[in-house]
Amino acid sequence: MTRMTTTLTVAMLTACGGGGGADDAGAATPPAAPAGPLRATPLASGLTNPWSLAFLPDGRMLVTERPGRLRLVSADGRTVSPPIAGVPAVNAVGQGGLFDVALAADFADTRRIFLSYAEPGSGTEAGRNGLAVGSAVLNAEATALNGWQVIYRQAPKVASSGHFGGRIVVAPGGLLYVTLGDRQLDSERGKAQDLSQGHGKIVRIRADGSAPPDNPFIGRAGAQPTTWSYGHRNVQGAALHPTTGELWATEHGPQGGDELNRVQRGANYGWPLVSYGCEYGAPVGNCAPVGGASTGPGFEPPVSHWVPTSIAPSGLAFYTGSRFPEWRGHLFMGALAGQALWRIELDGNAVVTREALPTGLRERIRDVRQGPDGWIYLLTDSGNGRLLRIER
Repeated sequence: MTRMTTTLTVAMLTACGGGGGADDAGAATPPAAPAGPLRATPLASGLTNPWSLAFLPDGRMLVTERPGRLRLVSADGRTVSPPIAGVPAVNAVGQGGLFDVALAADFADTRRIFLSYAEPGSGTEAGRNGLAVGSAVLNAEATALNGWQVIYRQAPKVASSGHFGGRIVVAPGGLLYVTLGDRQLDSERGKAQDLSQGHGKIVRIRADGSAPPDNPFIGRAGAQPTTWSYGHRNVQGAALHPTTGELWATEHGPQGGDELNRVQRGANYGWPLVSYGCEYGAPVGNCAPVGGASTGPGFEPPVSHWVPTSIAPSGLAFYTGSRFPEWRGHLFMGALAGQALWRIELDGNAVVTREALPTGLRERIRDVRQGPDGWIYLLTDSGNGRLLRIER
């Protein structure tokens, strides 16, 4: 396999602004350029709409493909396995399919993994679907999943092919955060404000799917006890802050209004009552926000947002490695419509600088992960999706 590289010069990085829409998030602050050019090194290719990447302890990678396949990629990124057996049937229509893969906190002992996916309904829910999360044991040869069981289901299921959410974050103590979309339909999105519904929520569950006793809505009449936060539209990127342990997440707005949020216990993020984005079809840059206001009392505002153009934020990762010491503690975020890798510098909980790195790839970036080698790994979203390594 021939290694091809795209070189990113320091001059290019320094000249890069907040393309794809800008707000007041430190736009005047010069970006911290790396000491030397960057390379986007292609590794595996031929993946069908890859969605998520998880590193095994030996450096090999599990990669999901949205049509419903889980594959093993060698540690050097060059070899892709046949599909791993035992993956559940997924509803691969529209935005639906197989989404995230995450290793259990005790994977070294149990070899247990988690998958999120669009689960088709049956019986009285035939023709509907919803996000589900399940767990299984990856066999020693990494060729099959054993003991598959569903641990969590978004309720109710809906006849929609969009806005599933789908990101899983494993937190200390083995707890899981799972993001749930508002299901995209105008008739459904208001349920993001209804604590009895699974629409537009981030849930916090144990590894068996049960609700931890310190969740914020335990004991509230009618509320789903697994709910951690609500008023979300479609969260597809999430990561834990390496110092505070708090959950941060990226959220799709409608036409404009994409968000970066610090996800706090029990907080309401406003959708669809407030938004920085407009209804589809409205004049870009000259339209009223969904709900009539950008924020209001009782709603948690985003840490940063993108207007007037949507970038469609995706995978999110805090960088903690040594390959880019000047960027340690920064956030790296993929963009689908924006076809970019974003770098976001924080000062506490405030954004100081953000920039779309000029990778020159012009591809939809679906997932972003820090590898055990300290480089940054990306998955591109297409019918010929690629695994890339950002290095220098």
